[in-house]
Amino acid sequence: MKWKKLVTLGCIVVMTVSSVTACGSNTTENQTVEATEQSEENQSDSVIVQVTAVEGDQITADVGTLTTASADASGNGAPGGEAPGGDDSGNGAPGGDAPSGEAPGGDNSGNGAPGEAPSGDAPGGDAPSGEAPGGDDSGNGAPGEAPSGEAPSGDAPGGQMPGGSSFEASGESITFTLTDDTAITLEYLQGSDEGTADDIAVGSVLEVVLDEDNQAVSVTVRNLNAGGGFGGSGEVTNGTSANTITEDTEVDSETYTSTGDDENALRVDGATVTLKDITIEKTAGSSSNTEDGDFYGLNAGLLVLNGATATITGATVNTSVTNGNGVFSYGEGTVVNISDSTIRTTENNSGGIQTTGGGTMNAANLDVETQGNSAAAIRSDRGGGTVKVDGGSYVTNGTGSPAIYCTADISVSDATLTANASEGVVVEGKNSVALTDCEVTGNMSNTYNGDSDENIHCIMIYQSMSGDADVGEATFSAEGGSITAKTGDMFYITNTDCEITLKDVAFTLANDVFLRVEGNSSSRGWGTEGANGGDVTLTADSQEFTGNILVDEISSLALTMKNGTSYEGAINPDGDGGTVDVTLDDNSTWTLTGDSYITSFDGDTSNITANGYHLYVNGEQVL
Repeated sequence: MKWKKLVTLGCIVVMTVSSVTACGSNTTENQTVEATEQSEENQSDSVIVQVTAVEGDQITADVGTLTTASADASGNGAPGGEAPGGDDSGNGAPGGDAPSGEAPGGDNSGNGAPGEAPSGDAPGGDAPSGEAPGGDDSGNGAPGEAPSGEAPSGDAPGGQMPGGSSFEASGESITFTLTDDTAITLEYLQGSDEGTADDIAVGSVLEVVLDEDNQAVSVTVRNLNAGGGFGGSGEVTNGTSANTITEDTEVDSETYTSTGDDENALRVDGATVTLKDITIEKTAGSSSNTEDGDFYGLNAGLLVLNGATATITGATVNTSVTNGNGVFSYGEGTVVNISDSTIRTTENNSGGIQTTGGGTMNAANLDVETQGNSAAAIRSDRGGGTVKVDGGSYVTNGTGSPAIYCTADISVSDATLTANASEGVVVEGKNSVALTDCEVTGNMSNTYNGDSDENIHCIMIYQSMSGDADVGEATFSAEGGSITAKTGDMFYITNTDCEITLKDVAFTLANDVFLRVEGNSSSRGWGTEGANGGDVTLTADSQEFTGNILVDEISSLALTMKNGTSYEGAINPDGDGGTVDVTLDDNSTWTLTGDSYITSFDGDTSNITANGYHLYVNGEQVL
């Protein structure tokens, strides 16, 4: 059946500038046919479908409609319970206080998943926008802090985020063909990007425009969480400030307080300011929009913006409100230099130091601790920026609150990073974390909703598709120091490309999985199920590590071990999985702890200790 516009048989009224003709007239029939033909020539009509089969370039799908889940009057969520989506950790739907970001799904803003990352703080940690899975901090998804803020209080129908949609089949189906000229678009929670045929899988909901030969002119892979109630106000909204500095000055030993809604205790606007031994107290005042708080600094303790430079030493910053981020750098050209200061936040979506919109944050020897969900100690959100941290202690205690939720370029050296109920670190999208001589501990106690399908992990790298982080290759590097997973896998990568570099790091595993690269259910919007795996390049340089490496059939891994690296573990011991290419130099060794199945091997098998097991390369046993 060819799908163009469905014309209901019966009376069709055609309105023109000159006349309106009654149904049944020959003149009307001619005008109707002519108008319809002209419409089909000048305008392509779309159909909503859900894919049931993919065979090469042939797609079979059920035809239907999208039903939008409504939010309650407060805009906090669809009635019925916690809204899905996950916390910043990206682990699950926001269900209240937002969690991949900073959750695969929501950021601290409460938009979705592991927000700060998945657990993101993506899943589990701050969700993406947010912080990772669980969604990003924005609550959009991923592990990490949950998208930005507290999650909605009720489950939307069909497991959708408030304002999201669900597919309802009509009972009819169609088959159509993808061509080299088909324009494929991926829809995110906010924004869209170019896609490929690989993004279309069974279960995908598509908006399709077909030509007369049932070939797809365009395909939009719909994100059913799009249109939710946590996308911010749609414009830059910084709120107000109880105290504002707009002239270059130096301040010593002043106290700044705030109890107003959407209000900063202190704002530095466009000025160059030195602040010594100041006290910030944000003790009351609600946030009207958690994503605006996550993105733009609304309700933060100290907000620096509009190209200002603030140099802060010996400060004490305390906040006890939602979106009470301690010290916030917003916008390109804005620089915060903060050292030897103490920051405490107690509520959700309240990071220690927060950077968005291209701002810069330079921190040294800080003592930071957060208590709320989606409250990464070192946090970034929409628009990213540059964060450099040297020394200090950074501790989080909430769900979806990794020590670091990254949608920026973040480098940290000689610091202690501890997440007591979330991933240690979440990286979302085309962004980077570089650790040097740091002590990292992750303790993702559970996924936000207790969903058994969610992954528990210490380091999460993902793309929430929230629009808060550019799509592209993420990078994570660690040299020296230690990384300790108290629960779950050490590394979890989903719905993104990434490059991981490890050198002389002391790893302590909680289970037998060092690295898991796999797709996800896409329930938080992290890509399309069946096409949202990971593509990872891992270089281990002078590195000792143990544990299994698992790469599913829609993912890939290029593993290089060099300069005296020692690996003890198995790769895809069950035999099923994606492409795995292993390079082992002459100075490195691999000891098998189970049968291992890889695609290619570059090296000398004499450097592999079989230990009673077998190595299969492209299906052939070589050991």
